[in-house]
Amino acid sequence: MSWKPELEELERRRELAQEMGGPERVARAREAGRLTVRERIDRLLDPGSFHETGVLAGAAEYDEAGQLKAFRPSNFVCGRGSIAGRGVIVGGDDFTVRGGAADGAIGNKMGWAEKAARDLRLPLVRLVDGTGGGGSVKQQSTIRRSYVPYLPDWDVSVELLSTVPVIAAALGPVAGLGAARVAASHFSVMVRGTSQLFVAGPPVVRRAFGRDIEKEDLGGSHIHARGSGAVDNEASDEDDALAQIRRVLSYLPASVFEVPPRRPSEDDPERREEALLSFVPRDRRKVYDVRTLLDLVLDLGSRFEIGRYFGRALTTHLARIDGIPVGVMANDPTQRAGSIDDAAADKMVRFIDLCDTFHLPVVNFVDNPGFLIGVEAEKRGTIRSGVRALTAVYQASVPWVSILVRKAYGVAGAGHGAHHRLNLRYAWPSGEWGSLPIEGGVEAAYRRQLEASDDPEALRAELEAKYASMRSPLLTAEAFGIEEIIDPRETRPLLVDWARRAHDIVCQNLGPKSRGHRP
Repeated sequence: MSWKPELEELERRRELAQEMGGPERVARAREAGRLTVRERIDRLLDPGSFHETGVLAGAAEYDEAGQLKAFRPSNFVCGRGSIAGRGVIVGGDDFTVRGGAADGAIGNKMGWAEKAARDLRLPLVRLVDGTGGGGSVKQQSTIRRSYVPYLPDWDVSVELLSTVPVIAAALGPVAGLGAARVAASHFSVMVRGTSQLFVAGPPVVRRAFGRDIEKEDLGGSHIHARGSGAVDNEASDEDDALAQIRRVLSYLPASVFEVPPRRPSEDDPERREEALLSFVPRDRRKVYDVRTLLDLVLDLGSRFEIGRYFGRALTTHLARIDGIPVGVMANDPTQRAGSIDDAAADKMVRFIDLCDTFHLPVVNFVDNPGFLIGVEAEKRGTIRSGVRALTAVYQASVPWVSILVRKAYGVAGAGHGAHHRLNLRYAWPSGEWGSLPIEGGVEAAYRRQLEASDDPEALRAELEAKYASMRSPLLTAEAFGIEEIIDPRETRPLLVDWARRAHDIVCQNLGPKSRGHRP
């Protein structure tokens, strides 16, 4: 009289679910260089930690005797697991079953995963492949009608952005709702060569524009991770993508109600790097490697860059100082001299929102000659994007410190910190600032005199030399226009002291922000 027969049937169905779309379709995915959804989950999570929800969901066929004769599992696999011992919710599309389309999902498993992340206050990892729960014209033949499109549980997805980390990976051709699910995240990654992302795929583009185009040309990683910025990072393969997901989550709390996880640090908090003394060239026309600079100051090996190939004048990183997670921004003088264009401004907004949402103190290394100028910059609406970035700086309430490495000019330079609160900053002796760089500023301020001069070049040189003599940061310090000028070698010890206090402040100010995260 036991329930053993039912348990045996239960185990049989679980085994059928493991077959996914069947051997042929699984083999086809592997030939394309892609892992199955279950392999992805196993490689992402700690071994043995995955507890699946909805494994029995699927389309079943029965014979006349009521015995199961065929079973097609849901094309969405979800559940709870752990990464480095910390809980996460994971949901992944199974492209081998109906290409990940909604009519193969069976019930609302995707919605369950989103709500589980929200209500359990755990990070959500989306492994997106195919339409990611979006529709298919084949569905219309099944239901024998069309329908007005809607976004299932999108309100939950929006809410998640302000409460728990949402991480997304595009792991194959991703279109429509799948593409939106990747973009609606705090961090996204796609795989070079095997992942593509687009609003609509090549067949739809071909029909609309009469143009044949391949998936890679339409939405490969070179388009989005290295161009549009719709995806943050590019991965060399799926294992690299999953490793990046694990790395990002290591800096973030499980939710806005927790503190970012601090780790013991083996790096000397008093480390003073001699290389910093001469790191910034005296010749103002020469550049330096900003990433090397950061590595000389941050905890060794702790820096993880986000969005390297988008908005390249501004670099953004997750890192640690004395084991404390922080967000780091730094201008890159090798890219347009570090001037902020529309892309860099958009990147800045997203990154500040990420840090502010999840209580990551911000360190800003400033070498900013201003907003990008010129006809193309004006056409791209740089000033509007720039104002959004400045607004993000002023709306942020997380602890903030700025290191004025070299330039801070104009409106963009003024946005190195928020002046309505403690604008904590330390300047290096190489620092220089003003409303305009002297070279262009002289031209603007003395245009009439230069035009009327018998020797405009000589007058320009004389005026520039005069104002250059006022460039010394010491003169600003005399007027308390800059609070401290420091030996660059003191940067790390000062930041360690700041980070420790910032961490204490963060612990006292947990919970969601009044303004939600902007994807």
